[in-house]
Amino acid sequence: LLFPVSNLCGKCRPRDTDLLQPSLNFLYCSLHQTTPCSQQRAVAVLLSNVSLLELLQKVLEGTWLWSPPSEPAYLSSEDALLCSGWLLIASLLLYQHRYNTEVHQTLSLDLTEVLNAVIFRKKKPILLLVSIMQFLRAVLRQNFSSSLLVIVGQNTAQGATQPQPSSLQDAALHPLAMWQVFSLVISLQNLLVHKDLLLSQAVVACLETLVEYLHVKNQDVALHVASQPWHRFLLFTLLSGGQKSFLQPEVLRLMTLFLRYQSSNIISQKEISQILQEAAEANLAELPEATSRALYLFLCQV
Repeated sequence: LLFPVSNLCGKCRPRDTDLLQPSLNFLYCSLHQTTPCSQQRAVAVLLSNVSLLELLQKVLEGTWLWSPPSEPAYLSSEDALLCSGWLLIASLLLYQHRYNTEVHQTLSLDLTEVLNAVIFRKKKPILLLVSIMQFLRAVLRQNFSSSLLVIVGQNTAQGATQPQPSSLQDAALHPLAMWQVFSLVISLQNLLVHKDLLLSQAVVACLETLVEYLHVKNQDVALHVASQPWHRFLLFTLLSGGQKSFLQPEVLRLMTLFLRYQSSNIISQKEISQILQEAAEANLAELPEATSRALYLFLCQV
């Protein structure tokens, strides 16, 4: 079925949402819900379809033209198509790298536009933000060096005057700039305050990947970002309200992140002791899977 569905997608226009959205979802599910052997073949089929990749390029560019709907909580068919497009591209990046699959057509995306879609989110639907963050995680993990993707921006666009990096940090973090890193971190912190489970999981995962990327590029910058005093206020905010337990997946994962980068001004021995005490008193068999996994990683880090 991959052949006819992917060929059908390649013949569509970006505005054919009723047909494209379920088709892209089918391709996405085909990649994720199959055996590793079939997965490798599925990736090869999709990456050999030039028309499909060209269509995906046009679909994703619709993100820059996005405008808030009249109903804030309403997910339009155009929004749903954007979600499917970003998730599919993130998956293709992941599996192309894993299997070193041959690429017949590259995608070109403006990094500044992608970051701005999260930083200046204009009441975007949660699912769309989550989908874009999945893509960001994929490119960060691959150090912006995927053979499937060409990253362009202010400093990389052909024909543009290339400004000198404003600092040594900017040069080390290329193609990211320090202001983009801090703007993204602040935006992720603000999104966490919404306390939406799906959004929280995506935000913490994106923050983890970003700090890992920074640590590889420039350890001082990574430690500086991880030790921002605002993180401590964020933790207090997450622990306020009805559920004050430290045994929340996003709280545990943030604590683990701060421990990993030795942010003693964010997490103290007192908080560590509180988590250990709560874990000792909890019925571990009844904890949700996400909480159990986050607690395991926290204890390993301790």
